[in-house]
Amino acid sequence: QVQLVESGGGLVQAGGSLRLSCVASERTRAMAWFRQFPGKEREFVAAIKLSGGTAYYTDSVKGRFTITKDNAKNTVFLQMNSLKPEDTAVYYCAADKGIIQSSLGRASAYDYWGQGTQVTVSS
Repeated sequence: QVQLVESGGGLVQAGGSLRLSCVASERTRAMAWFRQFPGKEREFVAAIKLSGGTAYYTDSVKGRFTITKDNAKNTVFLQMNSLKPEDTAVYYCAADKGIIQSSLGRASAYDYWGQGTQVTVSS
């Protein structure tokens, strides 16, 4: 069972930045960030393959968010710049040991999840 621990959420003004971190208890094939708005299902934000480092993003965050990794520490980061009020959500870290590339954007494809961290962007 892989344990994921997230940190870095908080309150920031529009246009500001936050960096989320997620530490995994062991190495996985890929790690990702999803977010959930009240009353909605989790939606894909970004993912990264831990071997090679290829990153993937949902269109609404391209150019503003960057996902990176530190393989030595089994850690993935989400640098969020130019934040908007519509980015306000609970952000979840996800990981999986056997996920395939075509499934990186699907929440159901991940076996392991963090507890979530709140990101609030004020206008």
